[in-house]
Amino acid sequence: MLFGCDFSSAPTARKPIVVAIGDIGTIGATGEMAGAGSVALTGLHRFATLQAWGQWLRDTPAWVGGFDFPFSLPRDLVEHLKWPLEWAPLMAHYASLGRAEIRDTFAAFCAARPVGGKFAHRAADAPAGSSPSMKWVNPPVAFMLHAGVPPLLAAGASLPGLHVGSRTDRIALEAYPGLLARELIGRRSYKSDDLAKQTPERLAARTDLLAALEAGATRLGLRLELGAAQRAELLADARGDHIDAVLCLVQAAWGLQRAASPGPGYGLPLQFDPLEGWIVTA
Repeated sequence: MLFGCDFSSAPTARKPIVVAIGDIGTIGATGEMAGAGSVALTGLHRFATLQAWGQWLRDTPAWVGGFDFPFSLPRDLVEHLKWPLEWAPLMAHYASLGRAEIRDTFAAFCAARPVGGKFAHRAADAPAGSSPSMKWVNPPVAFMLHAGVPPLLAAGASLPGLHVGSRTDRIALEAYPGLLARELIGRRSYKSDDLAKQTPERLAARTDLLAALEAGATRLGLRLELGAAQRAELLADARGDHIDAVLCLVQAAWGLQRAASPGPGYGLPLQFDPLEGWIVTA
């Protein structure tokens, strides 16, 4: 199974974790044969709890997924805190901490640093344009890491370049929908959790974003296959969670096409920091 996941560290029925399921080179939702340069959206799943999402990961026999949360922390931060310098022990230590302790530790780190350089960054942040994975607000990606990685490990997932799990047929790739969205519509805002900001302008941006995905107007060389009902559903989600899951799906599809590429595979660089990880397509 191929999917993209828009993640929340505190999902609810109102704002669930959204998983977009897809296929490469199969019959698309339009009924036309999809070629090697296309990915068909075949379904959307929603999970109101972390437990339900984690159970689904464990119950699904084999998968390649693109996940919209960071898989690790910046090396500079880890070295400063004298935390483990190997990925698996680092994740075990991080999972043992409470969110308040994480927030206070990271806030103290930032407070001691100069203006303009408060946060430590991973090497992938610059090419991806992603938020530092130690950020605990707007968005709280540090808590997303804290909540997201343990269920991947519990499912036995392998994270190329970081970790070989008990299941080499369950592949987790770190994805970032903002990277692909900016390529297609620049910095136009296409979503908001704030009802007052769910404007016609943002709907127009979602419309243009989906049209560009369907046209295959990206450097990834993949065209999204959608049916009319699917398109309407994605456009109607003013929070953008469904579109973000689809963007992660396209990134995961690009990685899957390059599963046998040199190095860690999945189109990831030949070498990257095995503590920090990398974002697929960055």
